[in-house]
Amino acid sequence: MRLPSLPALSPLFDRLPGAGQRRRAVVVSAVALLALLLRPLWPVRLLPGWCLGLLLLWATAELLRWRWWPPRWR
Repeated sequence: MRLPSLPALSPLFDRLPGAGQRRRAVVVSAVALLALLLRPLWPVRLLPGWCLGLLLLWATAELLRWRWWPPRWR
């Protein structure tokens, strides 16, 4: 039995200019949000707070970089 394939990415994340940056910003944001949501679990609780803070800062920086400095300006 064959598993169903994943749907194709929207052109916003696949072919349009800046797609790589948008994809990266979404991935970083998802990882930061996941870390924030998993914070109450025991293994994640062992991480120091500054580690989670740096992850959230990184996600914010990526989003700001993507929003304010499009690739055509670099």
